[in-house]
Amino acid sequence: MTTVATRVALVTGASRGIGKAIALRLAKDGRHVVLCSRTEGPLNDLKHQIEQSGGKASVAVADVSDPASLTAAIEGTIKQFDRLDILVNNAGITKDGLVLRMSDADWDAVIKTNLTSAFVATRAAARAMMKNRFGRIVNIGSTSGVVGNSGQANYAAAKAGLIGFTKTIARELGSKGITANVIAPGFISTDMTDAIPPEYKDKITGMITVGRLGVVEDIAAAAAYVTADDAGYLTGQVLVVDGGMTMA
Repeated sequence: MTTVATRVALVTGASRGIGKAIALRLAKDGRHVVLCSRTEGPLNDLKHQIEQSGGKASVAVADVSDPASLTAAIEGTIKQFDRLDILVNNAGITKDGLVLRMSDADWDAVIKTNLTSAFVATRAAARAMMKNRFGRIVNIGSTSGVVGNSGQANYAAAKAGLIGFTKTIARELGSKGITANVIAPGFISTDMTDAIPPEYKDKITGMITVGRLGVVEDIAAAAAYVTADDAGYLTGQVLVVDGGMTMA
């Protein structure tokens, strides 16, 4: 994979988990990574870690559930660097519950954070990408958005919505040198999955072809691939990274 060392990438939800792993990988690959989250402390720690390893990073504090805050972070990045080449919409939350027990507030919060934020960020970034005739937009979905998952109606709906959104912007922006793809992780070892009871984890592992839960670096590797300069013919796709769990 070839890349341009001056590519600027912004990753939301970069303070931990998958977002942190993607930020580390993109920095390792020579990108200047703008770390975006609502918690400044962990972002500064990650910035220091990247710089200690010889990489380049900046911090942009924003709450992705607040359109004004998120837009300001992206516009500030574009103003600072006169470009934004890579946008990774990773930030997300879960508020699980069966449909009959799910509150309007829990539905709205998950849709707003996991789906609407991707729209807001993409809208803010697209014009700069069009100007430079280069862009890589990556939306972090989930196998829940591909096959559904009991107890996650809000989360699955948001992640399925990301697929339709991504395919649409791939069509709208493709002629401008901009690609858009979804990475749909399966069960990945993160803070979110650490809360799963051990017996359920064992059951899940038994359903995975490669015989293990994924790690955040698996998703980071996929992100490195779809954001590479020479990945310009890959767009509108859903890259399922789940160890073969949901093979049709």
